Amino acid sequence: MSATTLPQPPSAARGTGRVVAIIAGALIALCAAALLLAGGAGLWADSTQRDADGWLASPWHRLQTPTRALTAEGLRLGDLRGGPDGWVEDLGSIRVRVRRTDRGPVFVGLAPEARVDAYLRGVAHTEVDEVRASGYRGSVRTGSRAPAPPSSTGWSASAAGQGTQTARWDPEAGRWAIVVMNADGRPGVSVDVQVGARAGWLLPLSVGLLIAGGLLAAGAAALIGYGASGATPATAASEPVAAPPEPVTVTATLDEPLSRWLWLVKWLLAIPHYVILAFLWAAFLVVTLIAMIAIVFSGRYPRALFDFNVGVLRWSWRVGFYSCSALATDRYPPFTLSPADYPAELEIAYPERLSRWKAVLKPWLLAVPHYLILAALLGGWHRTLPGVLGVLVAVAAVLLLVRGRYPRDVFSLVVGINRWALRVAAYAGLMRDEYPPFRLER
Repeated sequence: MSATTLPQPPSAARGTGRVVAIIAGALIALCAAALLLAGGAGLWADSTQRDADGWLASPWHRLQTPTRALTAEGLRLGDLRGGPDGWVEDLGSIRVRVRRTDRGPVFVGLAPEARVDAYLRGVAHTEVDEVRASGYRGSVRTGSRAPAPPSSTGWSASAAGQGTQTARWDPEAGRWAIVVMNADGRPGVSVDVQVGARAGWLLPLSVGLLIAGGLLAAGAAALIGYGASGATPATAASEPVAAPPEPVTVTATLDEPLSRWLWLVKWLLAIPHYVILAFLWAAFLVVTLIAMIAIVFSGRYPRALFDFNVGVLRWSWRVGFYSCSALATDRYPPFTLSPADYPAELEIAYPERLSRWKAVLKPWLLAVPHYLILAALLGGWHRTLPGVLGVLVAVAAVLLLVRGRYPRDVFSLVVGINRWALRVAAYAGLMRDEYPPFRLER
């Protein structure tokens, strides 16, 4: 007799499909937001950042060097190995403008990198790697040879003379370099530099990004709306109405007796947990962002995502209780997101509905007063100053080593600070709307 596979209940199948729809819609919404942001930024730059001649230009940056030249090398356009290079011609014209900060003629030129390397071989010059708001980061190439006058070298684009000089160049495939120096080649270069581009492609690209982002946003809204449209099961009339659970329940039981010396190596024993938690917290941030989008659209936190984030907080609390956040047990933490038989546990009641507008404001605005207090409790005001929690745990460790006992009063304070932090983490993680209390006790 062959085994018969029971079909999945329609309600369960629909529930799974709705969760998948919410997650897919949230991911698509993130892509849509990125496209809309990029398109809006491009449209703003095209309409507001062009000068009177229609160039998109950078601010003027002052660059100085005691050597004979400033160079920007490694500008690669297209593929020198024979790939398609036609797109390079569509970049639009590029211009480089320079002006001396003192009197005297200045030179600016663009040429293939190999030609510039040959021209400056044995010549002291400075290669600019990154231009910053104040100055630049670069490396100095030493040499004692005086270069030939730059006007005697073949350049793809160049300009020289008094005042502001402009070199305009239509991009070509290859590796290119920009050279700025005194027109007579003497050392000591001090100039202001500005780079600009025509970029006629920016407007159509920005409009295309906005259209694509709008279409994706519409699709994301449809998916999230479908996923959140399932009705919440009602409580049967015959069932008594239970009292609402505590929003965040943090439990902690001091294990006694504790080893006098094990705390010295717990940070080492917990390394496997630290590695896993690094990945779990990265996922926690992504899941929270997805949940924010779902809450804004539907007012609900997808249950599967909620359970995962609660599991990350629960795992973190167990590891902290074992190691640096409490040192209050010698039992090794389990590798699980689910509830377990352990002295430290965490439960967060699932909310059926959440405020849409609070979801946007909680992490970065509403929770700020708690962040300021926790910075003092956990550490963070200054990297050289420990927080209150660190001092308390250190005191408990010393007393445990000397007297073999964890002081109960210190344990209560340690658990209270951790409880405060976990409540704020649940609130900032959008899992509850109740504002965390400003207290250490339950």
